Parts: sequence; structure tokens; C-alpha cells
Amino acid sequence: MSNLEIIRSREIKERMSGNEAVSYAIRQVEPDVMPAFPITPSTEIPQMVSTYIANGQMDTDFIPVESEHSAMSAAIGSEAAGARTMTATSSAGLALMWEELLLAASNRLPIVLTLVNRTLSGPININCDHSDGMGARDTGWIQIYAEDNQEVYDNYIQAYPIAEDPRVHLPVMICQDGFITSHAVQNICLLEDESVKKFAGTYEPEEFMLNPGKPVSVGPYSISNYEMEAKKNQETAMENARQVILEVAEKFEQMSGRTYGFFEEYRTEDADYIMLIMGSAAGTAKEAVDELREEGWKAGVLKLRVFRPFPEAEIAEALRNCKAVAIMDRCESYNGNGGPLGSEVTAGLYRNRVFIEAVNYIYGLGGRDFTTDHVKEVFAELRAAVEEGTPVQQHKYVNLRG
Repeated sequence: MSNLEIIRSREIKERMSGNEAVSYAIRQVEPDVMPAFPITPSTEIPQMVSTYIANGQMDTDFIPVESEHSAMSAAIGSEAAGARTMTATSSAGLALMWEELLLAASNRLPIVLTLVNRTLSGPININCDHSDGMGARDTGWIQIYAEDNQEVYDNYIQAYPIAEDPRVHLPVMICQDGFITSHAVQNICLLEDESVKKFAGTYEPEEFMLNPGKPVSVGPYSISNYEMEAKKNQETAMENARQVILEVAEKFEQMSGRTYGFFEEYRTEDADYIMLIMGSAAGTAKEAVDELREEGWKAGVLKLRVFRPFPEAEIAEALRNCKAVAIMDRCESYNGNGGPLGSEVTAGLYRNRVFIEAVNYIYGLGGRDFTTDHVKEVFAELRAAVEEGTPVQQHKYVNLRG
């Protein structure tokens, strides 16, 4: 048998929701501490993990707290003390952690947070968009997004080897789309417990607060003579994460047979028109591309997985030979010009001297439907702009009621 055949023979085939899948991965990795506060649609994660703990299936200290701010505060304390730590949240919960997110990253604490993406108020809405994760994009956290339940599971297993690498030492958000991924049940292939534990390894920090005889300060006051150097070191760690993410993905492929990188290129090798998109809607885009290919269109999808660090040069190279790209944002940036992806991708294209038609669209806010017909409409606008010179509207809302 080949190595891949051996891997396949050991897989555990199951049906799970995204929340179940990431909770199962948490049980397998078995972090030392999990402080958490419930919020829809991530509530099931601490619920399931606390059940694993109560049933004696994992040795993790679960800390019920009074708010999400307290959850991240407790996570910072336990991680600084030398304990592998994680938490989970969504939407306003992440917003309540805002100050602590910055502290976790600037203190170089490799906490892992499972973020179930949900729109930020207002108006109040519990459904999916990326306004919570995108709002935290500049807090210094690595961000990895999933298309489906399998990716949520796989991304979590890869999170700690990335976060804890001495070249990185930064916190990681593992993101999935609320309800669409978190609550929908899909077929999934699970790895054996021992394989996951070996892959994740044990956390052995070089510096931590409870290290006898070697006390350290965490979060000290920094005067002007040191602040810029600290920020630059943090940025260098984010730059280092690029290589570490790829190295961890390669090791994960050897264990699982599943391949990951900064993004997935779907039928892009000869594509004239490409849709760049993140999260669960990538599956919708792929289905529409398959249908368009049958009609003779040269269409493809570039599904972005890693948003931080932002793979600017790699994206530009992947888009270099197409005629036009639709950049899809499931978040409004309120800058009057488009969404976060629209701003960063177009800047990256310019800096890398890739001059193609690039159009930014806003879709799916607050859980608004995004169908294969909507994808086809976007591709039709791209083709009309390139082949017929038809003016195309930037910053257009897809499926907006009149």
C-alpha cells in the first residue's frame, strides 16, 4: 500500500457540523486551559468541550467567565503563565475582546481562538458575514478562514504548530461561517487521536511567568525608546508566519493527505475571469464555475484561506494572466470605496505590477443569500467589461433589494 492509501485506511469517517468538528479537534489537541463565554453561533463549542471535560475525555481546565472581555483576559493570563490556551467567540463577543486581542498579539502569546463569523451590530443580526473577523484584521492575529467543515477541523489542528513556532509566537484565529458552516452537517474525515496529539506536540515556552527562578514581565509599560522596535518585531513575526504556515501545511499533508496553502486555485490555470472569495461561499462559486465551463467560459475561483499574513505577492502572481478579477467582500469597510479585500487585493496587484480589470463586490451581509445565479451575473459583468467595454460598477452590492 502507498502512504496515501495507508492514511485513507486509518481515517474515521463521520458526519459533523462545523462546531462539532472544531470541538472534536480541540478534544484531540487537548489544550491546558479554555476560558469562554457563550454567544451565538459559537455557543456549542464551549458547550461541547465542557462536556468532553466533564466526561473525562480530555484534561483541560474550563473557566466559565462573565464576558468575552474576561475570556480573553483569562486566556492571556493562562498563556503567559505557560499553559496552552484557547477560546471561542463570535461577532459582538470578539468586539468586546478588542483591547485584549491587541494585548495578546503584542505580548506574543500563541493563543488559538475559534471565531464563528457573524455580522456585527447594528442592526442586530445573528447570521453570517465577515465583519467581526475583518474588523480585527489589524490587531496582530493570524487569520485562517475555512470553506467547509473539513477545513475547520484541519485548520484547528494546524493552528498550534503555527502559533507556537519560535519564529512566530503570535495568536491565531480559526474562522468559519456562522450557521452556514458552524451548524450545517457534512461528511468529514477525522484523524486518529494519537496522530493529532503527535502533530500538535506539547507547548514548551522559553519564557513564562511561572518559570521558577526566571521571572518575566508581561505587558509592561513601554517608553518611546522601545515601542517602535516592539512593533517591528511583531511585524517580523507576522512575516515569518508565511513560511511557517506553508511548512505546517506540508507536514499536515504528509499526515492526512489533504493539501493546504495560502489559497486554493480552482480551475484558474487557463481562466480569463476569476472570482476571489473567502469562506463558505467559495463552494457556491466553484459550482457556478463548473456550470460556466460547460458553457465554454474560461472561469475560475481563487479561494483565499490565509488572510493574515496577507499573501499579496502570491495572489498577484495567481491573477497575473487573467483578464479580470471579481474581489468579493462579505464585509463593508465604510470607506466609501469598497471592502477590506477590495482594498488590499487591488493595492497588492498595483505593487506587483499586475494591471488587470479588478472589480470589488459586496455580498452576503447579515446572511443574505448568495447563489450560483449571482456568481454567474458577476462573471457576466466581468466579461462584458473586458470584451465589450461596458462600464462596470465598483463597490456594487450583490442581491441588494431596490
